Amino acid sequence: MTDLLQRPDGIIAYDDTGGASPPVIAAPGMGDLRHVYRHLRPRLVDRGVRLVTMDLRGVGESSVRWPDYSDAAIGADMLALAAHIGTGPSVLVGNSLTAASAVIAATDDPGAVAGLVLIGPFARDMPSPGWQRTLFRLTLTPPWGRSAWISYYRKQLYPGTKPPDHDAYVASLKANLSEDGRFKAFRSLAFNSHAESGSRLDRVACPVLVIMGTADPDFPDPEAEARGLAEAVGGEVLLIDGAGHYPQAQAPTEVAEAIESFVTRVRQV
Repeated sequence: MTDLLQRPDGIIAYDDTGGASPPVIAAPGMGDLRHVYRHLRPRLVDRGVRLVTMDLRGVGESSVRWPDYSDAAIGADMLALAAHIGTGPSVLVGNSLTAASAVIAATDDPGAVAGLVLIGPFARDMPSPGWQRTLFRLTLTPPWGRSAWISYYRKQLYPGTKPPDHDAYVASLKANLSEDGRFKAFRSLAFNSHAESGSRLDRVACPVLVIMGTADPDFPDPEAEARGLAEAVGGEVLLIDGAGHYPQAQAPTEVAEAIESFVTRVRQV
């Protein structure tokens, strides 16, 4: 079931597995849906973890036409959702670009955040040549941009073993991005700078778990990026062998076990 959180400029859609314990609040990456956690969800529930998954501004079942799609704005949505649920400090899960939002949230309100799980994280700007950034913008330009993104998502971001419902999920993602205003919102998210998050890494005071697929095509050296980020925040690393940018969908049992263990340790601090 979908619940709605009213924000000053729109509505954030989320779902909550329920319970009285402080939640794990998980946000998807750019252009993705909260249902990217669909295989992780039952495994965490079976382990007694309360999971809340949220759609990003402009995507999924959240409203469209927001004035701000920045990492900081998404981080504020994560904190607002944690406050709305109101059962104590939350563990925030960020995937891809929302790892940056989770870092910003944790440094904006340390008392509200018990820990961070950063999956396939873009928590700082990655150096890239100008031609590559230009090509990325051109690739996501209408009218071909939506099809180009969906094709890349389907074929490249899930190397190795794909989830059993991969094609159906990608079809639902394509349908969502075809709705009025949603691809424009996606493009606003896609070009976010993560400089703000990168400047705050040394200020993260809570425990951090970095989860990275060893075959993540979005990083030249996924293992080196995971270890470098973990060192910057004083965190720990879990490498998922052969997984791509979404290990929570490709290796949900392994990821669920790691998150449950992390949450248990965090709650004991």
